[in-house]
Amino acid sequence: MTKIIMGIQLQQRHETSLEVQNLLTEYGCVIKTRIGVHQASDDSCSERGLIILELADGSETESAELENALSSIKGVTVKKMIF
Repeated sequence: MTKIIMGIQLQQRHETSLEVQNLLTEYGCVIKTRIGVHQASDDSCSERGLIILELADGSETESAELENALSSIKGVTVKKMIF
């Protein structure tokens, strides 16, 4: 089986996070693991964010659809590793 890891970088996290979250919810059945990180301190919160997804085995079609949908959002970059 193919293992797909997808990295999603958000440049303007506060502007794009709602649309990204809606897509992740829509494709939630193919997401096995999700990790989200951004830098934060006591007085500030970074506008850049990173989400790492492990997708379910056999989800190549849904993976491509999710990648295309995320890539169409301004300020969102998607990279994918296939094992």
